Amino acid sequence: MFLTDYFLTDLLALLLVLITIFITYFKWSFTYWKQLNVPYVKPTIPMGNIIAPSKQRENFGVVLKHIYDELKGQKARHGGIYVFSRPVYVVIDLEYVKNVLTKDFKYFNDRGVYYNEKADPISAHLFNVSGDKWKHLRTKLTPTFTSGKMKMMFQTLLDCRKNLHEKIEELHERKQPLDVKKLLGCYTMDVIGSCAFGIECNSFKDDSTSFREYGLKVFNMSMWENFVFGLSTTYPKLARAFNIRAVSKTVSDFFSTVVKDNVEYRKINNYSRKDFMQLLIEMKGEGTHDGTTLTLEEIIAQSFVFFLAGFETSSSTTSWAMYELAKNQDIQDKLRDEINKVLARHDGKLTYEGIQEMKYMSQVLDETLRKYPPGAILSRDCTQDYKVPDQDIVLKKGTRVFIPVLGIHYDEEYYPDPEKFDPERFNEENSRSRHQYAHIPFGEGPRICIGLRFGLMQSKVGLASLLTKYKFTLNDKTGRRPKFAPDSFVLAPDEKIWLNPESIYI
Repeated sequence: MFLTDYFLTDLLALLLVLITIFITYFKWSFTYWKQLNVPYVKPTIPMGNIIAPSKQRENFGVVLKHIYDELKGQKARHGGIYVFSRPVYVVIDLEYVKNVLTKDFKYFNDRGVYYNEKADPISAHLFNVSGDKWKHLRTKLTPTFTSGKMKMMFQTLLDCRKNLHEKIEELHERKQPLDVKKLLGCYTMDVIGSCAFGIECNSFKDDSTSFREYGLKVFNMSMWENFVFGLSTTYPKLARAFNIRAVSKTVSDFFSTVVKDNVEYRKINNYSRKDFMQLLIEMKGEGTHDGTTLTLEEIIAQSFVFFLAGFETSSSTTSWAMYELAKNQDIQDKLRDEINKVLARHDGKLTYEGIQEMKYMSQVLDETLRKYPPGAILSRDCTQDYKVPDQDIVLKKGTRVFIPVLGIHYDEEYYPDPEKFDPERFNEENSRSRHQYAHIPFGEGPRICIGLRFGLMQSKVGLASLLTKYKFTLNDKTGRRPKFAPDSFVLAPDEKIWLNPESIYI
C-alpha cells in the first residue's frame, strides 16, 4: 500500500513537471513574433491559431481568412501566427505576395507540404516535392500541358458527356432534382479516368467505382487523419523519423497497381492512345535515366496528382459555378447566349477553338474561383534567410509562409461587395485596373498550377454541355449559402447542392 501511494505520488509529480515543461515551451514559442516586432494574432495552447475564433469547426482556409481580416483591420502589411508551436508568417500586402510567389521566388521555392518518398513514393509528385527534384520534374512535365496537348485530349472530354446527358435526362424525366456535386464528380471522374489512366470508369452507372471510392478517401479525411497530416506538415523531420506516410497504404497500393498494369498492358500489346498516361510512358526510360526520362515510380506519382487535381478541384469549381448560375438567372441566360452564338459559328459543335472564344465563360469561372478558390491557402517555406523589403525583419531559413487566398479574394479593397457574384469584375477593363495578385486561385509564379489549362477546359466543357440543353434553378432543399466542408483540402461544399433541370428546346 505504501509503495503504491509512493508510486502514485511520483507519477503525479512527474506528470505535473511534464505539463509545466509543455506549457512553458509553448509560452516561449509564442513569443517569437512579438520579439521580431511583427503584428500577430494571439494563439492558444496547444493548437496555436488553427482553431476558428468561434471555436466552431471550419475549413482552415476560412480560419486563415478570419486572421487575414483581423490583420488587415490593423493596417498590417504582414503578420505572424502559430500552427501548434511553429511560427508561420502571413502575407497581407499584395506586393509582398508578389515577392514571395514570383520576384523573390528563389527564397520561397518549396511549398512545405509533407511527403515521404521512402515510405510512399506516390506522395513524391510535382505538387509536393521541393528543390532540384521539383525543378527536374517541372521541366519534364511542362511539355505535357501545352495547348497542343490539351487540344489532343479535348475529344476525350467530349466523349464523356454522353453519360452526363443521359443521367440528367433520366432525372428530368422522373422530375427529380440533381445533386450537382455528385453529378459533376462522376463526370470529372470519367474524364480523369480516361485522360490520366486510359480507363473507362462508368461512374454514372456505378458511382461506387473503385476510382471514385479511393479518390474520395484522399479528400474526405477524418478529423484524426487531418490532425496527423497537419502535424506531419508542421513537423516534417519528426514525421519522417517515424516513417509516417503522406498517403494511406490502401490508396497508394490501388493507384500503383492501376498504373503498373496500364503501363505493362500498353507495352505488351503495343497499344497507345491520346491521353496523359501515354505522354508519361513516352518519357519513361528503359534501364538508365539521363535526367530527361521518368522512372515508373515517378509516372505513378504524377498520374496520382493529375487524378487528384483534375477530380476534386474541377468538380468543386464547376459545382460552385452551377450553384451561382442557378441563383443568378440573368447571368445564366447571358452565358447560355454566348455558348449558343459560339456553337453557331462552329456548325453547332463544341470545339477546342470555340471554347477559347467564350470570354464571358472565362469571366464566370474567374468569379467562381474568386469566391470559391479550390486552394484557399498558398503555402511556402523560406529556403534561405530573407530580408523583408521595407521592414527591419529577416525571415529565417525554414520559416513557413501562408498566403490567405480566400482572405484576399474577399477583400473589399479589391472586390467591393465581395459576397455578390459578379463576372463583370473580370472584364478586360476591371481586370486591368486591379492588382495582378488580387486573384490567385491557382497560385502564381514558377509554381503556378501546371494543370490549370486542363482544369479550366474541363470546367468549360462541363458548363457548356449542361447549359445548352437545360436551364437550372435552385431546389428548395439547397441552402442559400452552403458551408465549406471543414475537413476537406479544397473548398468543397459541406452539403449537397440540389438543382432543378428544365429542358430547353432551341
